[in-house]
Amino acid sequence: MSDRIRVLIVDDHPVVRDGLAAILDTQPDLWVVGAAASGSEAIKLIKTIQPDVVLLDLEMPGLDGVEVMRRIKADSPGVQAIVFTAFDTDERILSAVKAGAMGYLLKGSPREEIFRAIRVVSQGGSLLQPVVASRLLHQIASSPPEKTSLTARETEVLALLAQGKANKEIAKILMITERTVKFHVSSLLAKLGAENRTEAVSMAAKMGMVDL
Repeated sequence: MSDRIRVLIVDDHPVVRDGLAAILDTQPDLWVVGAAASGSEAIKLIKTIQPDVVLLDLEMPGLDGVEVMRRIKADSPGVQAIVFTAFDTDERILSAVKAGAMGYLLKGSPREEIFRAIRVVSQGGSLLQPVVASRLLHQIASSPPEKTSLTARETEVLALLAQGKANKEIAKILMITERTVKFHVSSLLAKLGAENRTEAVSMAAKMGMVDL
């Protein structure tokens, strides 16, 4: 099936890799196309197989998850990354989001949350567990940005981003083109000083511009 979501699993523990693969393979729309035990191995596989979504741990030998995401962002921007880790500190979460993580799941998450995160992120959306989102907001609160002025359309786009909507969905709801949506998203990132959609939504929530 060409419409299946291609997933690469990156974790240095074989039990975790095998367990995730077994869980994901129960879903007809998800396809585990590879697994890597280190950051450097992940970079090579990503360039070779170009998965839709990379599910990766932060702590690995050699290149850690944050560095892997930075390289994905630079070399394979079409590949989306979801962090799957045991670490839930503010600094870890913020560094991962800044590096390009579109999702952040803690190990032990229900399998339904993992499935949903992969599906949402593969469509260009973002998804943070409530506990992760609250920690990210707490970290951003230490240096809150000034109130930013948005246009009416940007406000509408922002509200839909907060719901995890992908560009295609936003375009359909607002009856505008996907290209126009991308323009508004880029404008939002610039005005909020955010590096990606996830960080933009979190910063906007802190300023009271949107509800999570």
